Amino acid sequence: MKLALNAFAKFAMGITAFALVLFLPAGTFVYPRAWLMMGLLFVPVLILGVVLLVKNPDLLKKRLDTREKEKTQKGVVALSALTFLVGFAVAAFDFRFLWSSVPVWLTSVCSAAFLAGYAMYAEVMRENVYLSRTVKIEEHQKVIDTGLYSVVRHPMYFATLLLFLPMPIILGSFYALIPFLCYVPIIAARIVGEEKLLKNELRGYTEYMEKVKYRLIP
Repeated sequence: MKLALNAFAKFAMGITAFALVLFLPAGTFVYPRAWLMMGLLFVPVLILGVVLLVKNPDLLKKRLDTREKEKTQKGVVALSALTFLVGFAVAAFDFRFLWSSVPVWLTSVCSAAFLAGYAMYAEVMRENVYLSRTVKIEEHQKVIDTGLYSVVRHPMYFATLLLFLPMPIILGSFYALIPFLCYVPIIAARIVGEEKLLKNELRGYTEYMEKVKYRLIP
């Protein structure tokens, strides 16, 4: 029950924060693509959260813990948050002042890519029971080298690219792509730091890197 309440509280806070950074700059609640984005984002989160609560509460607990301990990774998380905050605000102002004209077909394609990213994210969580929101090594942790991990070393981060980069187009803004593209070097820096930790502390990871050559894109 405590885990369920914690998950629900964070879910509610996420919806509230997302609504604030979109509808306040837009100056209206009549922002159809913002509602579309919220549906695409939070309905799968709710479904996935319920599934994890029932089938794998330990993994849900790990996913709710976002407190980084390593200084560099704290900076990466802060930059990511700033990138999204600026990107969503730009998209909302774009809608308000009619800067962009994004065709419906492109929004549909990006929505499909977004859902594909969610599907990949869910598959990564199914494959990797050690998956955490923070960079750390757990006791008895083993290298995962099957499924998507046999193709690239960081399928979760590839899934986040499919999730985050289509967001500006779904929201109807070409200009918001500019801050969102900053996510790419930010996540690259996170991967470098994470792999340094894994090589030093996770047995077999160096051999895994030799076996699977690619970080994100094969």
